[in-house]
Amino acid sequence: MNALLWILQVLAALLFGSSGTMKVFFFDEISADYPTFEALPREVWTALGVLEIVCTIGLLVPSFLRWKPKLTVLAAGLLALETIVFIAVHLQYGEIGPMILSGVLGLTMAFVAYGRGELRPIC
Repeated sequence: MNALLWILQVLAALLFGSSGTMKVFFFDEISADYPTFEALPREVWTALGVLEIVCTIGLLVPSFLRWKPKLTVLAAGLLALETIVFIAVHLQYGEIGPMILSGVLGLTMAFVAYGRGELRPIC
């Protein structure tokens, strides 16, 4: 179980880290290609990107250093909640595939939060 949680944490950190970086630093380039970026103001997308970058660090560093590992639980939980925003946006635009992907990512982050909080906490 511990190995599975680490794998999910690393993969989620790569995915959300790159997504957050794109939202914060490359918004103009990517927003032109995706109509869903019109659903929310740019400032909201930037805030979500910053949240993703901070949570990326929170997914890995506290557990790896065994320093305040509950921050990993918090980071995964916040990312799970964030995916609800993405589901709503994709639902508004009728994008079924991305909506399903966001749902799967949200459930995965909820599992990591539960796993690190209850099943295999980092001590």
